Amino acid sequence: MSYLLQQLVNALAVGCLYALIALGYTMVYGVLRLINFAHGDVFMIGAFAGAYTARALTHDAGQQTLTQALFGILVAVIVCSIIGWAIERFAYRPLRNSSRLAALITAIGVSLLIENLANIEWHWGGYRWFGSTPTSYAEIKGSATSIVFFQQHLGINIVWKDIFLLATTAVVLGILWFIVQYTRRGKAMRAVSQNYDASRLMGINIDAIISFTFILGSAIAAVGGCLYCLKNPQATPTMGILIGLKAFVAAVIGGIGNIAGAAAGGLILGLTETAVSSLGGSRYENAIAFVILIGILLVKPEGIFGKAVPEKV
Repeated sequence: MSYLLQQLVNALAVGCLYALIALGYTMVYGVLRLINFAHGDVFMIGAFAGAYTARALTHDAGQQTLTQALFGILVAVIVCSIIGWAIERFAYRPLRNSSRLAALITAIGVSLLIENLANIEWHWGGYRWFGSTPTSYAEIKGSATSIVFFQQHLGINIVWKDIFLLATTAVVLGILWFIVQYTRRGKAMRAVSQNYDASRLMGINIDAIISFTFILGSAIAAVGGCLYCLKNPQATPTMGILIGLKAFVAAVIGGIGNIAGAAAGGLILGLTETAVSSLGGSRYENAIAFVILIGILLVKPEGIFGKAVPEKV
């Protein structure tokens, strides 16, 4: 029983990471009907931004305080928000009236561009920036220590970094829910996702709402990048490829375009991967996500929380 509960905590931590990245995919698709394949690379930039902020604050000491980690997340959010805005403004907006295939090819091109730029090793100020060599991410002091719950009966050990990850994810999801449900921008996002043309006729600035959606999704991806590096303390230019694909799978599982579905899909994927790994199938851990994707597309292609919408001909 103790082992099962321990694995459940691990699964929730992994699922939260997938959920944070999947939210960006699902929000952009819900508003623009576009799969932003560059989103995983925005996640990667967020990880690097957090790593470099920690390096500057700690002078390469290898550990950072909780306050410094939170400041690093804030810096990553700002950097990724700007990048998300730039991607939408200069890559996707000129193709707004083009075919979906053109937008899809552009999304893949932007992803490859960011990855290849990050693979170039830059030297400035006596430091190495980016490059193929992994960049270390300073751990939070004491984050590797564990706290024991129900010691007399179960003895569940949970490391502080997982508690921090779960708490931060809960806060981010709460903020996102508040923005979408109770702010003018959030209501405009929901209106655009339901009917693009009617929203424009009602006076909603479509360009501003789409830009805001990219900024919001990129900011959440930045948080995910920093939290991922707390569990795996290094950043690489290719880290966003597999994680981004898995998060996309999570969005499809929940019902792409559905925010609650994206969060649920991330948790389902995290639970499934952890279950497979704990049963001795760790080498199949990456493949299971795509097996689930195929199953969902065959059985319920609109996703668990999605609704089948008849297409007008």
